[in-house]
Amino acid sequence: MTQILKSLAASTRKAGLSRREFMTRASAVGIGAVAASSLYGRMAMAQEPVKGGTLRMGLGGGSSTTSLDPALAASQVPFHIIRTFGEQLIEVNADGSLNPRLAESFEASEDAMTWRFNIREGVTFHDGQPLTPEDVRQTLLRHSDEDSQSGALGIMRGISDIQVDGNAVVITVDTPTADLPYLLSDFHLVIQPGGGREDPTAGVGTGAYRIVAAEPGVRYSFEKFEDYWDESRGHFDTIEMTIINDATARNAALQSGQVDLVNQVAPRVATLLDRAPNITVDHVAGRGHYVFIMQCDQAPFDNKDLRNALKYAINREEMVDKILRGYGSVGNDFPINETYPLFDETIEQRSYDPEKAAELYKASGHDGSPIILRVAETAFPGAVDAAQLFQQSAQAAGIPLEIKREPDDGYWSDVWNKAPFCASYWDGRPVQDQMYTTAYLSTADWNDTNFDNAEFDELLIAAKGELDQETRKEQYSQMAQILREEGGLICPMFNEFVQAYSTDVQGWEENGVFELMNGLAPVKCWKA
Repeated sequence: MTQILKSLAASTRKAGLSRREFMTRASAVGIGAVAASSLYGRMAMAQEPVKGGTLRMGLGGGSSTTSLDPALAASQVPFHIIRTFGEQLIEVNADGSLNPRLAESFEASEDAMTWRFNIREGVTFHDGQPLTPEDVRQTLLRHSDEDSQSGALGIMRGISDIQVDGNAVVITVDTPTADLPYLLSDFHLVIQPGGGREDPTAGVGTGAYRIVAAEPGVRYSFEKFEDYWDESRGHFDTIEMTIINDATARNAALQSGQVDLVNQVAPRVATLLDRAPNITVDHVAGRGHYVFIMQCDQAPFDNKDLRNALKYAINREEMVDKILRGYGSVGNDFPINETYPLFDETIEQRSYDPEKAAELYKASGHDGSPIILRVAETAFPGAVDAAQLFQQSAQAAGIPLEIKREPDDGYWSDVWNKAPFCASYWDGRPVQDQMYTTAYLSTADWNDTNFDNAEFDELLIAAKGELDQETRKEQYSQMAQILREEGGLICPMFNEFVQAYSTDVQGWEENGVFELMNGLAPVKCWKA
């Protein structure tokens, strides 16, 4: 079998086979999918990158309100923009390990209360200024400011002091925080000159590419930054991101050769698109989840019985089957699945129960008026269809769910985190602490369900510094059960990231942290 693998690998390199073609040949000679996928991944890593050319990306998840301020990134397009021009102190690899970037190394005190991040020397911002520890300090302080409205604000609230010591940034936390390096990998925490205080929307970072044109809702252009510090990244001369929110148009652009890579491939067309010549569809399981969110302090969702009635009124299995087409798994009304360390697999799975839903709805005393669910296709692929399925399953329980379709443009600024009941998505976070701190801590700016539970907050703070893994797992389990029973999150499904690219695009890596190789496809890939 080893000889067969070597022979197949050699012929693949010679013929330039796509991943799909390689997997087909491997299957024909009796090689299992896991072994074949692993070999293909190693081959991609071993290839010599080709320098030059343009990567053209067709992206959904953008709007005319998109800002270049990393603090405000709340959907796919701003995420990809800041991943292309900026960098954080730490990056999370596909296997969950940590990859030091602008922090060359780091260490913690024994009690995990004080952390020292040694800042990489020889790094230059796009405006020609050298990166300094003070830039790092000011960036972190800005994201700690309530006025910044940063998506990382919940994470930063646990930090009590940030100081510069020589070429290092020393961070002191309120409570022991074993996962602080993971928290600082948050994509909002792009290091900017002076922390971005003068102009956070300038789009200046230390990344492989610098922004040369920005038309929100239309397109973004980047060119290679010649003084970039990492020679292993940034192989293209230029990057073009075109905003194509319509899924059909996005796929058509890939098939016609107008773009080289697209995100958010709808599961219902993934198999068909994968059959097209010179196109590879990639799907990878991760921590992302598609959700419906209720604000717990807004009527009628301030009633626990009504919230739980809606949770029992959704048919999760049907959604995974009809919306995800099997590219995912059922959710259980908390944002953690088996991909997370310390996941508790013993928590009972909530299932569709129209009788239970009807009982709880009656107990809520709701007046029978329509319950408005706001949704747009940009919320997640298939969101409108998912909302209609929800409406039908709720109707069987006697719950009057009404769908209001909102425009895609402006959805993330005008509806999400403002409307009391809407569709949304989360890409997940590398560790449970980060996911819960970002979205469910009562003081978190991105607490989009307005969940406020003192016991949950106390457990989260205790778990941050707990070094005994069994104790920490139990704490996370208790938090999951509190959120499942008390919260405003309806989490029917965990999605796989489904994306597609031209076979000319090389260097692709499987990465379930977030779509398009955790946003690193533009800086890691190249064209054959």
